[in-house]
Amino acid sequence: MFEAIRKHSKIVMFLLVLLIVPSFILVGVNQNYFTEKSPVVARVDGKDITQADWDAAHRQASDRLRAQNPTMDSKLLDSPQAKYETLERIVRDKVYETAARDMHFATTDVRLARELQKIPQIAALRKPDGTLDAEAYRALVGQQGLTPEGFENQVRYDLSVNQVMGGVLNSSFSTPQEVKLAMDAVWQGREIQVARFDASNYTSKVTTSDADVEAFYKANAPRFQQNEQAAVEYVVLDLDSVKATIVPNEEDLRTYYKENLERLSGKEERRASHILISASKDASSGDREKAKAKAEQLLAEVRKNPASFAEVAKKESQDPGSAKTGGDLGFFTRGSMVKPFEEAAYALKKGEISDVVASDFGFHIIMLTDVKTPPRPSFEELRPKLEADLKDQQAQRKFAEVADTFSNTVYEQGDNLKAVADKFKLKLQTVSNVTRVPGPETQGPLANARFLEALFSQDSLQSKRSTEATEVGPSMLAAGRITSYTPAMTIPWEQAKEKAKTFYIADKAAELARQDGDAKLAAWKAAPASATGLSAPVTVSREQAHDQPRAVLDAVLQAPIESLPTWVGVNLGAAGYAVAKVEKIVPRAAQDAATYQKELQQYTQVWSGVEAMAYYDLLKQHYKAEIKAPRPSAE
Repeated sequence: MFEAIRKHSKIVMFLLVLLIVPSFILVGVNQNYFTEKSPVVARVDGKDITQADWDAAHRQASDRLRAQNPTMDSKLLDSPQAKYETLERIVRDKVYETAARDMHFATTDVRLARELQKIPQIAALRKPDGTLDAEAYRALVGQQGLTPEGFENQVRYDLSVNQVMGGVLNSSFSTPQEVKLAMDAVWQGREIQVARFDASNYTSKVTTSDADVEAFYKANAPRFQQNEQAAVEYVVLDLDSVKATIVPNEEDLRTYYKENLERLSGKEERRASHILISASKDASSGDREKAKAKAEQLLAEVRKNPASFAEVAKKESQDPGSAKTGGDLGFFTRGSMVKPFEEAAYALKKGEISDVVASDFGFHIIMLTDVKTPPRPSFEELRPKLEADLKDQQAQRKFAEVADTFSNTVYEQGDNLKAVADKFKLKLQTVSNVTRVPGPETQGPLANARFLEALFSQDSLQSKRSTEATEVGPSMLAAGRITSYTPAMTIPWEQAKEKAKTFYIADKAAELARQDGDAKLAAWKAAPASATGLSAPVTVSREQAHDQPRAVLDAVLQAPIESLPTWVGVNLGAAGYAVAKVEKIVPRAAQDAATYQKELQQYTQVWSGVEAMAYYDLLKQHYKAEIKAPRPSAE
């Protein structure tokens, strides 16, 4: 049947047209199918921002970030908070764009070109003849996930926005007097004395019983929760493992030696002097002919007397950089000069003078004055380097092919990673106590969120089969499987008994320390002279804590200063309790002019940021910017 349809496909298509078209004519087309509108999620200056706009912008931003960091966890980019931040950015961009348009701020092509040249990475792409290397430029902006046009539009936008916000940022100022007053208040100190009630000193006063500890265990079950754990085996395919399988043959090594000897031993350097008669490529044909005739005349003169080349260059050359040194350009290598000049210079022997050479700068007469040829190491001397280079290159070319075979083999050998390891000569690694969230010291694939997500997926846990080959770094794939799994659970009482007893004693000791500290605080407030066990007076500030816990430092700096001395009690949690006596305020020491100047700059910068945010809020109100989509919860 299907063979008949294939043979008579044109007739079948004609019949289908006869059947389908009348149905559209008679029934009609659902207009909503083509014109259905995407929901409005925000609005700026009466213009809608739709869900489709939001999705496209977030997709573009995510793709750009993934291109910049291939190992980034996709969950971070796809979270509701990340998507909402994209919507806020769209609104902000629209507000600034509208303001720039209304204020008639525009970025001309000339200014764009000037600003692009200020970017060092782009300036470095200039060729010797002054033109931009277009392919290198495309590759550079491509690393950010952008086309040249998209990058330039972004720069235009940034320049326009800078003009919108520049008035606010550049006009913000603070007086030295107000900065000094503010910073002296921030950095002033307190002279204090502290009595510590350390929980460790109260542990001997805690009485325990099995019943009390078991009741504590039951009341604090979350503290005895053990995270899910798994024993894992995995293999890693990377460039080094591919490289280990490569043995370059002798013929390839010798060919590579011949083709790369100059690069490996260093480039030949040449030194030349020249006489330039200027005539830009945009000059009229008449002017260029006059310049060429002048150069021909000088060429005849220096060929009659080569020893006069330097003197003639000093007198006649129109290159201001080299004329004063007799036309000497110093040593250079291939790629350093414009192409016509380079070809002529490298065709000369030492002491020879070229014919007149035309370039975009005018007409040159070149004398080759010296040649530096680096020593040429033998094949055997370079063999280790040749082998390493060839292995690197062949591994780079071979990796994609091996990675594809690796991925297929992992899938086919779903419950046998040893076979994968043997086939690709990889080490089968085994690790126990692997958790879904890596610890701070974890390295390698088991620190990669994507790999862990694959390992702990429901399918992997149930089937105990290998994960798919997962990219865990540049040119690095990993595949693993869980060999045993322990789900999250509350540690049984019999196993947790000693741990529960330790926790119980620590909690009770901290509670006794707090009770004792509270009692002493009340007593010392009532009768300051009765205070005992206080430390020697010490001055603390935000700059100098003198080994005091952060909680003590915050408490004494925030304590009321209307009537000193004053007393404060500080709960130190599991560490115990502290009572601090604040004796007096210690003014900040006078600072030198450089310190105050630095603080003035920092304070002004912070204040300008605050004013910029306030100005943006005004622009939002002016353009009636609103976000209709609900803000996701912080969870």
